[in-house]
Amino acid sequence: MDKVVSLSKRRGFIFPGSEIYSGLGGIYDLGPLGVELANNIKKAWWKNIVRERDNVVGLDSAILMNRQVWHTSGHVESFADPLVECKNCHTRFRDDTLPKSKNCPICGKKDWTAPRQFNLMFKTHIGPLEEEGTETFLRPETAQGIFVNFGNVIDTMRVKLPFGIAQIGKGFRNEITTGNFLFRVREFEMMELEYFTFPETAEKDFEYWQKERMDWHLSLGLKKESLRFREHEDNERAHYATRSVDIEYNWPFMGWGELEGIANRTDYDLKQHAKMSGKDLSYFDEETKKKIVPYVIEPSIGVGRMMLALIIDAYTEEKAPTAEKGEAETRTVLKLNPTLSPIKVAILPLVKDVKLTKIAREIHKDLRENWETIYDEVGTIGRRYRRQDEIGTPYCVTVDFDSLNDDAVTVRDRDSMKQERIKVDEINNWVMKKLSRP
Repeated sequence: MDKVVSLSKRRGFIFPGSEIYSGLGGIYDLGPLGVELANNIKKAWWKNIVRERDNVVGLDSAILMNRQVWHTSGHVESFADPLVECKNCHTRFRDDTLPKSKNCPICGKKDWTAPRQFNLMFKTHIGPLEEEGTETFLRPETAQGIFVNFGNVIDTMRVKLPFGIAQIGKGFRNEITTGNFLFRVREFEMMELEYFTFPETAEKDFEYWQKERMDWHLSLGLKKESLRFREHEDNERAHYATRSVDIEYNWPFMGWGELEGIANRTDYDLKQHAKMSGKDLSYFDEETKKKIVPYVIEPSIGVGRMMLALIIDAYTEEKAPTAEKGEAETRTVLKLNPTLSPIKVAILPLVKDVKLTKIAREIHKDLRENWETIYDEVGTIGRRYRRQDEIGTPYCVTVDFDSLNDDAVTVRDRDSMKQERIKVDEINNWVMKKLSRP
């Protein structure tokens, strides 16, 4: 894990937030490569959830909402974790994260205050005065923005049950204890689907979405042995859920833990908002000529946690022959799914030569119209290959002196390190065919 964290900062994936001012606990910034990886993850999710389905539409609701939303949803009263404080060093922890021995991780003592509930929502105020009437919250989930827009979507999109509303957006949780890099943070981005369905088919749809979501994770390259399902116990489920299942990942720092949650939220949210707002949030079924309040199946996953799992699974150290010395060395390579890689193609002139760099820059200009590319002429070709291996670039295009005569380049595959000769005017099609593969 230390190597993954080091690589993430060194190569521009993830930076500690406000680092020059000693940082801010549980807050991270995405670097140049991190934002590309995150965007590719979101594109893959949106394609799978929205674009490839006839019955799912998108939404982008506001982060700030009327404070009554959070009272209605139960978050003000129920969205809390048990907080305890060490009486010796006065450090605070989530009670359910302490070791079984109940020894303080900081000072080693076993003298604690009684647990008390700590609400995880960040408070803020709207308007110039900070008083009770102006108070609201930064959203801890995007789901409520979907529920309050349920009627708007039905009216404008003419959707028929069952249908889904998908959203990608920021969420905020004032976690008592953060840690393990991107695993538990205070500001994060979520990818959530609220799938509205008939109450009598909700259980069948719940099983359907379990399989769909597991298949998606595997399609992106996560190892099958690193994933499993875990059903929540009765005392674990959120107040709105009748059933919850996690897709768990085998994290190197803690073992099995949540990667994605899938919940059957029943009709709780729509009924609550209808009751408190006085608005009709039912669905009129044309077949039965009756109004019903749909059940909701919710798959929800954090972009950062997904990114962390992908980097961990892709991180590889292996012996490889060095081109310069002909002896074995260890190379570090991120074997990311090429469709997710921050950089798809690196264009490298063999050496700094005017004629070679001219061709290389022309290739770079052509490819960058369709793909995320990078041009690199600094250092030996072997070192440049290693840099690209470390950030997960699947293909390197090298322009050498033979290119001046045969109008061809050498293309190197990241994982196998095999090389092949490709005509310059065929590179775009070659890359397109490679990246269209699952």
